[in-house]
Amino acid sequence: MDCDDLDFCPLQVGSPAPKFKCEAFFEDKFLNISLEDYKGRWVVLFFYPLDFTFVCPTEIMEFNKHAEDFHKENAQLLGISVDSVFSHQAWGKELGKLNFPLLSDMTKEVSMNYGVLLEDKGIALRGTFIIDHEGVLRASTVHDLPVGRSVQETLRVLHALQTGDLCPVGWEKGGKTLGKA
Repeated sequence: MDCDDLDFCPLQVGSPAPKFKCEAFFEDKFLNISLEDYKGRWVVLFFYPLDFTFVCPTEIMEFNKHAEDFHKENAQLLGISVDSVFSHQAWGKELGKLNFPLLSDMTKEVSMNYGVLLEDKGIALRGTFIIDHEGVLRASTVHDLPVGRSVQETLRVLHALQTGDLCPVGWEKGGKTLGKA
């Protein structure tokens, strides 16, 4: 899709993922992280509404529980919300050690570029985006605020995309595919 003549380029699977550079909190440090930092790796970018809420910690801890599974697949988990890195730092003291960075989107630019910003509330929906090793958006799933996502399904879809094959409904890693896409 060529968006040069448009005021807004809609996010579309199969197109380059919107680039970003954000402050982040990881391993007791403040860092600057960009999508470009992960060139050659897959990225699972997941938006969540806010630190210190009800559903969000259940998702963060489930992603954390499976962080090694994503790592084994050459995929980097990146959590992102509109909170500050200082909020992430304080929340991290409650959550415990996280095995992936939490990015700060205080400008809300990244949330807007990925189409998950609820402008009237100033927070992001629960969006999950799988970006391949070349920076192409390969999967997009967005949930409303009260519904947590399935980390197992995100991992299953990542595995399926990495095969490069046609994968039938319910396909699991190691299962028979339908051949090349």
